[in-house]
Amino acid sequence: LCSNNNPYASFGATLARDEEQNLWSTPHDVTHTEADDDRVLYNMIVVRNQLDKDSEEWQKLNYDIYTLRQTRKEVRSRWKHILEDLGFQKEADSLLSVTKLSIISDSQNMGKARDILLKLSEETNIFPTSWELSERYLFVVDRLIALDAADEFFKMASMVYPKRPSGQRVDDSQKAPQ
Repeated sequence: LCSNNNPYASFGATLARDEEQNLWSTPHDVTHTEADDDRVLYNMIVVRNQLDKDSEEWQKLNYDIYTLRQTRKEVRSRWKHILEDLGFQKEADSLLSVTKLSIISDSQNMGKARDILLKLSEETNIFPTSWELSERYLFVVDRLIALDAADEFFKMASMVYPKRPSGQRVDDSQKAPQ
């Protein structure tokens, strides 16, 4: 208990601390891994927190942190959209949930999962062009292989997020029908 006998006095501090520890996309998301991209984001947060909030450097880092989190949300949303289109409406969130305790279901799938993930990166726009492949999605592809849905996922991703030449924008009328 807090010294002023108010059990909720530290609530705001707890929320702020949780927000800083969240490295994936939303506050209180415990599914993040401690992969390279998480360490990059964490280091950005640490550096930002050491700067004066009124400084230009703080504002730039804050914007970069926000942009990175938004990009991660967008990628996760794309994956969830495809999973739901494949019939995994109820399972989509659990298929995308990757924690420090997640394991590859079959070590023989690792090579295939890596190949499919690389193929998704090279042949679709499911990831932004500046995206470095996240270890998180290796676990997701492994789960799709175990469910015998990895090839269907790739086909759907190719239709919904086809690769476009750099600079060519996709408007809503060009997207594949849902």
